[in-house]
Amino acid sequence: MLTKKEISEIREHLERAQNPVFFYDNDADGLCSYILLRKFLGRGKGVAIRTHPGLDVGYAKKAQELNADYIFVLDRPYLGKEFVEEIEKFKLPIVWIDHHETDEKHDYENLYIYNPNNSNKKSNEPITYWSYKVTDKKEDIWIAIMGCIADHFLPDFSKEFSDRFPDFWGKVKKPFEAYYKTEIGFLARSLGYGLKDSITHVVQLQNLLISCKIPNDLFLELELNSAFGKKFREIKKKYGLLLEKAEKTVEEKLVFFKYGGDLSISADLSNELSYKYPNHYIVVAFNSGNLTNLSMRGDNVRDILNKLSKKFEHFSGGGHRDAVGARLLTEDLERLKKEIEEEIK
Repeated sequence: MLTKKEISEIREHLERAQNPVFFYDNDADGLCSYILLRKFLGRGKGVAIRTHPGLDVGYAKKAQELNADYIFVLDRPYLGKEFVEEIEKFKLPIVWIDHHETDEKHDYENLYIYNPNNSNKKSNEPITYWSYKVTDKKEDIWIAIMGCIADHFLPDFSKEFSDRFPDFWGKVKKPFEAYYKTEIGFLARSLGYGLKDSITHVVQLQNLLISCKIPNDLFLELELNSAFGKKFREIKKKYGLLLEKAEKTVEEKLVFFKYGGDLSISADLSNELSYKYPNHYIVVAFNSGNLTNLSMRGDNVRDILNKLSKKFEHFSGGGHRDAVGARLLTEDLERLKKEIEEEIK
């Protein structure tokens, strides 16, 4: 858990920042975290991070281009040595707010780290959760809920949200129920699709969310012939076809689905497959040429990932106990499947 002191410190960093740049993970938790902080502060620019595992030097140059006086990095397990060294040249403070376990260390004295995994009472609440605790703006509770349930977490303010927006909630006991069976979950999923669009359209989506007052505002935008609405409908159709194909690969304990193309949506697919097949291990592999990106779900799948990493020369990844991401050489994919089958026997 973050302490009251740490929450207060984050708020102080925000208030000192006159022209901050918020680098956020390219998912709904990252996006909603940024929106909450941006609405609270009333200034700053958001940039979705699309490199792995850390931020490359290009993002440091982007901060310089935007004339940043403060850097906030949201929901990323790695910063990257080159990124930090480049920012250090500009002498800009970095506020790193994350909830993953990481062993990355930096000597930069102007780096401020806030991670509930580093506390005496370890926890891994989404960054949206902590952003909402920092800002404490009740009118933005619906944005906070979207980011939390997209990261498979039911926050302690769920009841308050359901009381205010009963039509968007319902009988929810688990995070995936909120994400896949409610109207606010539908909106949260739409954000993930919107982040697959061009940088220009992602900026438009950020501005839209900043302007929205209630969930209905976002619903109206989806129904319009806007760039966001078009992209949502386009990806939703492609996603539905991929999900159908993935369900044909269900085995006794494992769902192992590989695909390629122009749409990388592995995390979304693995989450829904995990929801539909809760007693299975899920592996969704997106082939992007010589490398394949993996999204894995299952009981303590992180331990399996750590064991696998020692058996493959070019293998990297990490994440939470039951949800991880990884990358390996495409030529090793079939051997990976056999190794996973052995691990889950």
